Amino acid sequence: MAQSGSTRPPGRRHRSDDTPVGGSAVVEMLTPGSFVRLHNHPEDLPPFQLLQCRGGRCWVRQQAWGSLVHWEVARRNLTRAPA
Repeated sequence: MAQSGSTRPPGRRHRSDDTPVGGSAVVEMLTPGSFVRLHNHPEDLPPFQLLQCRGGRCWVRQQAWGSLVHWEVARRNLTRAPA
């Protein structure tokens, strides 16, 4: 069998943009109770408090909203709020 000249290890599949299949990108750890911001978060809006994450979804709330009101957002849209 001839060598194909590929530098990738055998058995590793890649997308056309050379990103490994399976999502090996590093994801920031978010813990319940921490404060998060949206990627397009307005400067005049306080950070959200993270309630929980399951799968690719997270539930957040504003402290002024009360404990029974929360918002479901995609995990990929959140980052840890600066301290």
